[in-house]
Amino acid sequence: MNILVLCTGNSARSILLESYLNAAGDGRVSGFSAGSHPTGTVNPGALRLLMRKGLPVSQLRSKSWDEFAAPDAPLMDLVITVCDAAAGETCPIWPGAPLRGHWGVDDPAAVTGSEAEIDAAFERAWDVLTRRADALLALPFADLDPGALKTELDRIGALP
Repeated sequence: MNILVLCTGNSARSILLESYLNAAGDGRVSGFSAGSHPTGTVNPGALRLLMRKGLPVSQLRSKSWDEFAAPDAPLMDLVITVCDAAAGETCPIWPGAPLRGHWGVDDPAAVTGSEAEIDAAFERAWDVLTRRADALLALPFADLDPGALKTELDRIGALP
């Protein structure tokens, strides 16, 4: 199952979830990420967190969702947006995706302060994203019809 994680800048939350899905998915899923207005760089706080977690970072990059609309792009089974609409962000919409879910998470890249305060914000986002990803990965994909999977995506998106 291919999962595209979208956010506006593709520098933090979407990168974190892409990385975790690929690490924890055990070959059942492939995670990808992109943004509607990519920053062009991965946020240093995201890189620090992923390195602390022992996940690879060398292939990560901030990219436009246009890459996944190209004819040779992998077909996506799920598209999950992680922007926090309540914070006033523009949440990207991926037209034509078979199933979409919204898992809004506060933006750790918007936090200012000391490196410790910024790292703490990234840890909070990581905790929410990984809890939701674990719930998704526990689903029996082959046994769920699209309607049931959509219901589960929405349920998981409401998890704290």
